[in-house]
Amino acid sequence: MSTSPSRTSRFSFPTTIHFGPGARALVADHLKAANVKRPLVVTDRGIAPLPMLKEFVAALSGLSAGVFSGIWGNPVRSQVNEGVAAYKAHGADAVIGLGGGAALDVAKAIALMATHPGDILEYAWDHPAVRPIDRALPYFVALPTTAGTGSEVGRSSVVSDDTTHIKKIIFSPALLAKCVFADPELTFDLPPAITAATGMDALTHNVESYLSPEYHPLCDGIALEGVRIAARALPIAYRDGRNLQARSDMLMSSMMGAIAFQKDLGAVHSCAHALSTVADLHHGLANGIMIDHVMRFNLPSATAKMAELARVAGVPGAGSMSEGDAASAFVTWLGATKQSLGIPAKLSGLSSQRAVTSGDIPALVDVAINDTCHRTNPRPCAREDFERMFTEAI
Repeated sequence: MSTSPSRTSRFSFPTTIHFGPGARALVADHLKAANVKRPLVVTDRGIAPLPMLKEFVAALSGLSAGVFSGIWGNPVRSQVNEGVAAYKAHGADAVIGLGGGAALDVAKAIALMATHPGDILEYAWDHPAVRPIDRALPYFVALPTTAGTGSEVGRSSVVSDDTTHIKKIIFSPALLAKCVFADPELTFDLPPAITAATGMDALTHNVESYLSPEYHPLCDGIALEGVRIAARALPIAYRDGRNLQARSDMLMSSMMGAIAFQKDLGAVHSCAHALSTVADLHHGLANGIMIDHVMRFNLPSATAKMAELARVAGVPGAGSMSEGDAASAFVTWLGATKQSLGIPAKLSGLSSQRAVTSGDIPALVDVAINDTCHRTNPRPCAREDFERMFTEAI
């Protein structure tokens, strides 16, 4: 029997993960076994003054570790350039990414540019003259301190231009960490608002990956389990930040979402990328605000799958409802979950961020329609669709 090559799919889940409380203590011996001598710890301004960083660097006994902590907000090119300069000044031979999604994305980009020429944005997949990643990268390991993007297990880095703030994606298996040390104790001190925003990011990754029409049953199974875990653990982690089981569950759900979105994402992320570009909104918070608005738009094209999400998330009564009612109940559940986590129902409810108004809609739509994520949304999106979604969300 012959098989058409066009029907062949390729799957890969290669990252080695040490998961559990205390996993961070394994880093030094792991790096020594890899003949690393001078690692550069890449982290952010929020972590830099914390005892956690001092303790972590001290535990790298036998290694000469440097620290670069010039990361804040959404990652931009200048942060990568400064990190590469720090890498070279230290004479580093490895990169340790320690932090949330921004720190880990910049850490990957620093590792790339430590051995490659040109500008980091020239390696974005959609650059008209994209440069090849054809040289070995320094040894790279990752330790997440938030449970949101799952960047530690991802093969991409998202970096923006400092002036336009347009996000660009550098994508290559070469960016994968050689090893991940996922220690839920590193997430204990996250403030409730960050727990909520990053948790909604993880939930969104799992939801959108499952709804993507691309063929990847492995990712579908992971995404559904990721939703099941997050639906139960996120409210507990939000209320009790030192609950080890809830923190562990959210860290796992976050990684599952990042693995699942090999299957691609959807319009929630296109909206979130637009909000980060135009209003510098935190990515997880933007996803959290937009998810139910976009899911309401998706209802006619993803009824059966959204009904399954309702059952997996434990929406009361979903198992005995019709598909249409269960799918609608899932959207209602998303709205109620947002409210319970202190995430505004609409963009107009933002209190500590730049105000987003109807005057921003043309700029938001321009970014969203040119973003690649909505190409795998279950319901195709035109400009007028994004206009309606942003209008409803504002």
